[in-house]
Amino acid sequence: MSTTVRQMNCSPEDVFAVLEDGWVWPTWVVGVSRMREVDDAWPRVGSKIQHSVGVWPVLINDEATVLEYDPPRRLVTQPAGWPIGEARVRIDVKPRGTGCVVRITETAEKGPGSWLPQPLLDIPLAWRNTEVLRRLAYIAEGKKRESRS
Repeated sequence: MSTTVRQMNCSPEDVFAVLEDGWVWPTWVVGVSRMREVDDAWPRVGSKIQHSVGVWPVLINDEATVLEYDPPRRLVTQPAGWPIGEARVRIDVKPRGTGCVVRITETAEKGPGSWLPQPLLDIPLAWRNTEVLRRLAYIAEGKKRESRS
């Protein structure tokens, strides 16, 4: 299980405004290169987004299913892209001062990632999720500025 945390200068609602727009996932989720479909019910429990990971011409079609949705506190998804495997990604958002703290916890559930020793898997996940949170912060903090205009 890899956990990455970032303080953001926006509200939990600003963060969830980004999480709830499935079409913008490629802008902040490292590795997602394009969206193919977003369920109308996104991000309600059981809804899915269809996306691709990788770089053209080597793309793997993937989907993420919502397992838990508790705005503006928590979103849990299960990305699944075989042959890569499946993961569980939990995003927790808590208010702190005038901003919030966002924590991503990612666990490899099935497939090749789950066969690796956790300390070894944590290295690339920590690097990736640090960038994921940096991108998410840019967008959510930008939305905060837009809403004040």
